[in-house]
Amino acid sequence: MSPVEGIEAIVGLIPIKLHLQKLVGRSQLHSLVLSHNHLIWLLMDSPSSSSKCQHPTSLSTLTDHQRSLIKGYLVDSNNKSYGISLFFSSLHSELSLGSRIIDNFLDHFSFNLSNKGKNDKICLQQLDNMVLKLSSSLSMAIVVTDASIKINIATSISYMYLANHPLTKTVYHVAFVTSNKAKLFVIRCGINQACIKENVSKIIVITDSIHVAKKIFDTASHSYQSHAMAIPSKLCCFFASNQDNSIEFLEYSS
Repeated sequence: MSPVEGIEAIVGLIPIKLHLQKLVGRSQLHSLVLSHNHLIWLLMDSPSSSSKCQHPTSLSTLTDHQRSLIKGYLVDSNNKSYGISLFFSSLHSELSLGSRIIDNFLDHFSFNLSNKGKNDKICLQQLDNMVLKLSSSLSMAIVVTDASIKINIATSISYMYLANHPLTKTVYHVAFVTSNKAKLFVIRCGINQACIKENVSKIIVITDSIHVAKKIFDTASHSYQSHAMAIPSKLCCFFASNQDNSIEFLEYSS
């Protein structure tokens, strides 16, 4: 082990080689956030390109031998683009002013934060009372989510209750993700399940991470953007189907 590697191990830093690889990978994604009328898109054959006709000088016109001789930045960027979701595009239509969920359906969603001054027993009693009260409504879907990580494996659990329906429990296991990403993922799955149920006009999402739930409506660029774009897309359809449809996020400690 080199002195540099020894220091990295002691302070818990990732190896400098991996850090440099990460920076190089990110730099190759820069071209993907350029406007789709930018000249560089004429040279790329990425499936995320909006151009239907390839430019005569695009990379797709090269022979295998020509491609093997080119080891440049553009080829690396083009290869990197495969598998990248359009949800990561800063120019996505649902992120444009006037098309965002916060522009069109601001009064359809709300957050109810827990009172930090109350003890756990009081909070649990209030939660029980609320669920019993709401569970009698045929148009109410209650979704309870939680996630935890052990030995780099995230376990996400979603419970959904609708009156006159059996309790639905769904468990997901994902490796090497952050706790917040696992929590947002399971919120996404719970909302998806509730939105497809007939006659549901209000969804109650109970979570211990209200700050994570708020990321759904954050249009700024962040590491959860793939989920934060997929959830509003589903909710927009849910809200548009009936002007009385709504969703409420409740925070309770797990």
